[in-house]
Amino acid sequence: MTLHDATSLRHVAALGLADLAITMNTHAASERILFDFKASTNSSTWQIVNDDVMGGVSTSRFQILANGGAVFIGVVSLENDCGFASVRSAPARHDLTGCRCFVIRLRGDGRRYKFTARMETGFNTPLYQCAFETNRGAWEEHRLAFKDFVPTFRGRILTDVPPLDPGKITSVGLLISEKQDGPFQLEVAWIKTAPLSGD
Repeated sequence: MTLHDATSLRHVAALGLADLAITMNTHAASERILFDFKASTNSSTWQIVNDDVMGGVSTSRFQILANGGAVFIGVVSLENDCGFASVRSAPARHDLTGCRCFVIRLRGDGRRYKFTARMETGFNTPLYQCAFETNRGAWEEHRLAFKDFVPTFRGRILTDVPPLDPGKITSVGLLISEKQDGPFQLEVAWIKTAPLSGD
């Protein structure tokens, strides 16, 4: 092997390592904490929206716990043909370009919930939903791919709107519905975004 060949090989290897570093940095940069409820977070920036907006009597609240974390708690009622409770973050521009999913650490009560996202600031806009199950009393991390979010409006699935765009997300939230009457409780440690596993 000539000196020129050896130099070329070292150059190629260096380029390969540089490409690897760029790829790893890109993935690392894609991970982002949106809300860390174990740290100081003001719960007043989250808004409750229950079925009383359509004549229902379900109740809920969202609060930061003294020992860290947050809790979404309440009672769903099917009275007046209603039955949902929700909470959402205040509108803000979250440019999540490069991310592929939400990751949520939470402890549930065995009920089925939905994580929600919006791409506009108004309430009369499409609400993107992704359902997940919880195991009673167990801390879990749920990975919810952006591609699995379903666009809806007042409970109706929309077919004429674009898919959820991570670069345009303005707020996120939690929702319980689907005729699940009775008390509920969902604790949340943090919400972040990340690449999908295997990306």
